[in-house]
Amino acid sequence: MTTPTSQQLYRFLEDRFACAQACTECARACAVRASLTDPDGTECHERVRRLGIMCAEVCDATCRVLGEECRQDEGEIRVRLEWCRSVCLECARAFDAQPGAESAAATCRTCADACSEFLRTLA
Repeated sequence: MTTPTSQQLYRFLEDRFACAQACTECARACAVRASLTDPDGTECHERVRRLGIMCAEVCDATCRVLGEECRQDEGEIRVRLEWCRSVCLECARAFDAQPGAESAAATCRTCADACSEFLRTLA
């Protein structure tokens, strides 16, 4: 087993922080977007609202996992990041169909990209 260089460790921590920050921003954007969607609206509106809530919860949980200082299983982190990326992309596609939700969709995609970038550092 090789020991990572200080530059590799710095990059890892930087990517981890960037991913956690993107997750926090996505959770906030999705929660706000979900709150703006009429719960008594059409079936499509209900789906978008539920996806927004789910995305906010997944992103919040992912951020908490990334913020933990204790030693974590890399496989567990990888699964969490892949799940978060998948949910963010699904939510972004749902937001694309909603007028005024462009910013929230972009935030979801930014989070998915940050998860992908951090996943690359785990490889």
